Amino acid sequence: MKIKVEPILFDSYLAMIKNSVGSRSFRNFYAYADESKKDIVKGGSLSCAFFVSSILLFFRLIKEPHLTVAGLVKGMEKSGWREIRKPQIGAVLVWEAVIQNNEPHKHIGFYWKANKAISNSSRLRKPISHHWTFGIKSGKPVRRIERIFWHPKLD
Repeated sequence: MKIKVEPILFDSYLAMIKNSVGSRSFRNFYAYADESKKDIVKGGSLSCAFFVSSILLFFRLIKEPHLTVAGLVKGMEKSGWREIRKPQIGAVLVWEAVIQNNEPHKHIGFYWKANKAISNSSRLRKPISHHWTFGIKSGKPVRRIERIFWHPKLD
């Protein structure tokens, strides 16, 4: 007897996001730069785009992996992701740039639920669950969300 198995994309996608919390899988990505081998995500301190891109690539929601927020956003737009106004569980969030090591540094992650997000922590060098704006200070978000993306295949 043959059993028909039909994957449930959205539930599997959410499970992978949730189960990534605490994972050390996104700490290293090696490439040759100036003819020498380097970990270009610096031990996980620059792994937010690598983390998000890995999950999106696994579910064929983008066409290739990305290691920068700008490259990932372009890849998402080319793959059918569209901007939405209000976050939905599983949406991709892009936060404003902050100065890190004297350079502007954008951040990307997933909206989880009830004002929570999951993204790679530069300090802890692994994905964590946190407030979706990194908290509220003096009545304002600690870090402003610039863009929210959704893919129609997740409907």
